[in-house]
Amino acid sequence: MTMDRRDFLTCTATAATSAALVPMLETVSGAQQGTPITRRPRIASINSIYRLRSHAYHIAGRFLFGYSHNGFHHQPPFDLVRMFNDQYPPDDLSKSVCPKHGIQLCETVEQALGGASSLDVDGVLLIIEHGEYPMNDRGQILYPRFEMFQRIVEVFRRSGRSVPVFVDKHLSYDHEKAIDMVRLAKELKFPLMAGSSLPVTWRIPEIEPPLDVGFKEGLVVFGYDRSAEEVYFFHALETLQCMLERRRGGETGVASVRFLVGDEVWKAGDAGQWSWRLLQAAIRRCASANFGEVREQVLRPQAILVEYQDGTRGAALNLVEAVSDFAFAATVEGQPEPVSTCFYLPPPPGANFFNPLTYNIERFFAGDQPYPIERTLLTSIQLDLAMRSRQRHGERIGLPALDIQYQPPANSGFFRGPFVDGA
Repeated sequence: MTMDRRDFLTCTATAATSAALVPMLETVSGAQQGTPITRRPRIASINSIYRLRSHAYHIAGRFLFGYSHNGFHHQPPFDLVRMFNDQYPPDDLSKSVCPKHGIQLCETVEQALGGASSLDVDGVLLIIEHGEYPMNDRGQILYPRFEMFQRIVEVFRRSGRSVPVFVDKHLSYDHEKAIDMVRLAKELKFPLMAGSSLPVTWRIPEIEPPLDVGFKEGLVVFGYDRSAEEVYFFHALETLQCMLERRRGGETGVASVRFLVGDEVWKAGDAGQWSWRLLQAAIRRCASANFGEVREQVLRPQAILVEYQDGTRGAALNLVEAVSDFAFAATVEGQPEPVSTCFYLPPPPGANFFNPLTYNIERFFAGDQPYPIERTLLTSIQLDLAMRSRQRHGERIGLPALDIQYQPPANSGFFRGPFVDGA
């Protein structure tokens, strides 16, 4: 039986993750003999809603039912023991799923963690995405991630113990709240992970830029118009960041962001503020690419332009009529042609791009931080300031909060290999 380099690396990563789980299997005393026994780590899921296609359905559901990894079914070595939902829509599934699978459906966040002053779980999923929540005048959905996070932290304080917390998507719509979440995690010294599925989903082709690559400019293109603009722009910023952070010197911070709409997007491209060449290179990677000229197809283009402290430029373009995929392209110093790849998202209802995200959450709960929380803090701040720029008709906004520096992981953790089970 032969194994190529990719299979070897994948198997090695899987073995490393399994090995990392061993310290989490708590040793307790046997009732009679005093013989050490082990138990599986326990997980609590704090959700906005649990219905078909909600993020909680896809992430918490995979901890319960498992998912495909490397062509085979993978069952996470964790027990999902409790669930709290902030809302119960008519199509709620938690009231039928939880009793059937021995999951306690709780009335409060505190109860889901073990009690107001006790904590008996080993990891917390905070999945506040979807549901009926108000929107502010900047077009931001006021998801109560920060408020739920505070309630989790309060249990940590009262119990004198803390555990790893995963926050789905951006930390908060408000950059000051996002900063405070990271501050609280560092104060109480518990691991914090957040972010999108895009950085770890499949890439076609499978490009892993080396650390200290000579990126000079990067661009992400996507197409989305089914909800608030910020919903998918966050994914685009995470896609852009997980690539450009690998540039020479690592992440050195952002100087400013802008949000442009309509003809202002085309004018910025014509003025060289983003690259038409990179846009074409990214679109060529998209199976969904439309025919004809982009400028003639797209009725209402949108763009977030990012200026980094070191002079690197980034752009995220929402071109609904041109593509429905996410694709990245970049110029590399000393290389005549751009590098580019499509970030592949298997479609609903399975939405198997949640497989790699869940796998990396497993790594995180096992004690292996897949990437620094500073990445998602930076993209959370960028998104908030971009939405403020949108409200101010494209004003360039820069704040000291954008001065975030960190080093990217050597292995970005994205999935290779088959998208579905092969056995």
